[in-house]
Amino acid sequence: MDLWYTENHQNDTKFSIQVSEHIHTEKSEFQEIDFFKSKTFGTFFTLDGLMMVTEKDEFIYHDMIVHVPMAVNPDVKKVLIIGGGDGGTAREVLRYSSVEQVDMVEIDERVVRLCQKYLQQTACKLDNDVRLKMYFEDGLKFVQECADNSYDLILVDSTDPIGPGEGLFTYAFYNNCKRILTKNGILINQHESPYYESYAHEMRRSSKKIRETFPIAKVYQFHMPTYPSGHWLFGFASKELDPIVDLKADKWNSLGLKTKYYNTNLHVGSFMLPTYVIEMLEDTANV
Repeated sequence: MDLWYTENHQNDTKFSIQVSEHIHTEKSEFQEIDFFKSKTFGTFFTLDGLMMVTEKDEFIYHDMIVHVPMAVNPDVKKVLIIGGGDGGTAREVLRYSSVEQVDMVEIDERVVRLCQKYLQQTACKLDNDVRLKMYFEDGLKFVQECADNSYDLILVDSTDPIGPGEGLFTYAFYNNCKRILTKNGILINQHESPYYESYAHEMRRSSKKIRETFPIAKVYQFHMPTYPSGHWLFGFASKELDPIVDLKADKWNSLGLKTKYYNTNLHVGSFMLPTYVIEMLEDTANV
């Protein structure tokens, strides 16, 4: 049987992967979850038909969401992960011996349990490190109830701003993140893509809200082959730390962490955005 997974990137643009096996499908309380195998990308999974993680390129996303802020503040002790049910973000955070506490808030426990079964490459630290505690609840509600100055780093490893991830792109959420971050705290959020108009609109909306909430708010880019257009962004926000001025390159390099994508030269370069992206982010009218 010639079986293909296809995702519509736009109405007239599709991305397809030939599937060697459809491993699992189920409808959880929140979303449709599917796991596949392919020759090129290995095991991958989708939520409501949208690509989330593949074995082949997950290291790019997880390197860039975690190591960029950790190189700016290598003294991070307490980390909050919102989403991240595949476990890749937690895996990278827990490589730092200086990290004392990681709270991971994932709304859909089925994502975690299925990744533990089918995607152990990313989920290997879930239920396997005493510093990590998982909460299966709404991230928006969780941050509302947190005490001030609770975390040094918040990583918003969310789906797009539709369905279960919608509340993680609001002023209320970002204001609560600011409140519960320490003085040197950092917020990293999934910032969508500038390339296709539907994603670019959400990118600009999210960026505007964060810039109006935090005194320091920058955007950096990475190449994600299996996400729409391949050109994706994270947002970096902080009360006091600048991602380039305050980069502790020597200290981070002295840790000797082996990475496949991230390095401290790339760190600086990733904040150097193409002209069309800069212009989009500066144009806050109609968002």
